[in-house]
Amino acid sequence: MYTTILGDSFPMDMTVSFGDQTLVYRKRTWAIPTEDGGVDERGIRYGENPDQEAALYELVNGNLVLGDCKFIEPGNALVSGIKVEDMLQVGKHPGKINLTDVDNGLNIIKYLVDKPAAVILKHNNPCGAAVGSSLADAYNKANRADRIAAFGGAVITSRAIDKETAELMSQNYLEVVCAPDFEDGSLEILSKAKNLRVIRMDGINRLADFEKFRFVDFKSLIDGGIIVQQSAVNSIRSAADLKPATATWKGQEYKCERQPTQQELDDMIFGWAVEHGV
Repeated sequence: MYTTILGDSFPMDMTVSFGDQTLVYRKRTWAIPTEDGGVDERGIRYGENPDQEAALYELVNGNLVLGDCKFIEPGNALVSGIKVEDMLQVGKHPGKINLTDVDNGLNIIKYLVDKPAAVILKHNNPCGAAVGSSLADAYNKANRADRIAAFGGAVITSRAIDKETAELMSQNYLEVVCAPDFEDGSLEILSKAKNLRVIRMDGINRLADFEKFRFVDFKSLIDGGIIVQQSAVNSIRSAADLKPATATWKGQEYKCERQPTQQELDDMIFGWAVEHGV
């Protein structure tokens, strides 16, 4: 089941209108070379499960303003803009989970891009996330958070993957590795896993900009209805954004006897960023 490419019945173009504002989307397909020298052009391999048709659409025209929500403009594509040349090692056409794992990883790591950071996800949930003194250190910490759950996962990093990090990654079975770039020698190490999907995403280098973007978040209901909301913006990025834990009762003020240490603050802000990304 999992080696079959299902194909899909979704159209090449999709238009979503909000009153007089219109967004135009184009279905993403990839022309991937085959072993016999031909080319196989298809979209997503399948959806959540092998018996679900699915399609990926990229915003190609139009914009949207809803209150303080300005939709992400064309040209800022990340996962929806992945091209064949970005797939440094293809393995197989990607499935829905491969892409949403990367997207959820980006949603977390956008808060951590100022440091060497790694996030490992399995079915959209992070089983390990870490920052470190180097990328290898960050990946090792993320992997050791739950090495069993990381089996078959997707890894997203904030830095170019070097040989040391690639060696560590090669010791575990992974489905996807996505990074802003790959240093000399690292791809040769990763290529030992033939079905591993290796994706270079230059957009990670400007991922911090996406903190400020609000997009339209759709939730489909079982009856075909849709709830639409603005995406959340993380308002707590440093200790300066926190409010003091004080309370007044019967005319007397109460507050914590001990203030958190810098390490405790850093841990709390890190945990908040991961949770907000989820």
